[in-house]
Amino acid sequence: MITDTGVVYASMDRSDPSHPVCLELLERTGDPLVVPSPVLVELDWLGDARGVPVLDATLVSVENGSIEVIDLSPADYTRIRELCRQYQDLGLGMVDASVIAVAERLGEETIATLDHRHFSVVRPRHVTAFTLVPAVPG
Repeated sequence: MITDTGVVYASMDRSDPSHPVCLELLERTGDPLVVPSPVLVELDWLGDARGVPVLDATLVSVENGSIEVIDLSPADYTRIRELCRQYQDLGLGMVDASVIAVAERLGEETIATLDHRHFSVVRPRHVTAFTLVPAVPG
């Protein structure tokens, strides 16, 4: 399962309103979380911005294999550019586009994200739409 920044962050921040559902999702999955490398940078930035030290725990998870970091390929960068151009009006940024590009490359149909606004609009190349987890109320 490809995982976006928000789910990883919320699973680590007990004060985040989505903490329980994200923690449960990641614990239930059992497989390593797969994150494109830009997600780690955004995760560190988000933790710093919110005063929640997540970097050390993130790096421990990478070291022990519970988070698998996927480096971007040259083709991924090309796809990221395409996605950012195509969804410019949506404000799709590099991190979200990298999640999509890696999901397409790996043939993954499910994305763990709290950002349903972006991921529900983007049309991936390999499936009609992504399955987004966890479900968001509303």
